Amino acid sequence: MTRAQALLLGFALLGVGAAGYGLFRASGLEGFSPGIAASALVLLLVLGWTGTYLARVVSGRMTFSEQRRIYRKTYDALTTAELQARFDALPAEEQARLLAELEGDPPDATTVDATTVDATAVDATTAADATTP
Repeated sequence: MTRAQALLLGFALLGVGAAGYGLFRASGLEGFSPGIAASALVLLLVLGWTGTYLARVVSGRMTFSEQRRIYRKTYDALTTAELQARFDALPAEEQARLLAELEGDPPDATTVDATTVDATAVDATTAADATTP
């Protein structure tokens, strides 16, 4: 519901209330005042609205919950499609490596590749040789 629709609904309800007040006074009901009747009507409307609100809370069909559910479903679908497209763009060897990595244990962060150790050792040796006269 937009703001304009909410305002129109409010003005319509105000008009209905004014018309009801006029009809109540015109009917000449004795023993009841229009103010008491209007208060009773407002009380019934508030109790009805509260009842529907509590029903929506219990069932989980509140507006925010529904919007979040729809957003999450759309986000998951887009993310899955994007990841699938990125995976399909990889070379076959990289795809196979990733799939094997997912099926097995993830590599340990403390495990160091042998080529990394060799490159580090060479860099350290070269640096030491450069500083010696």
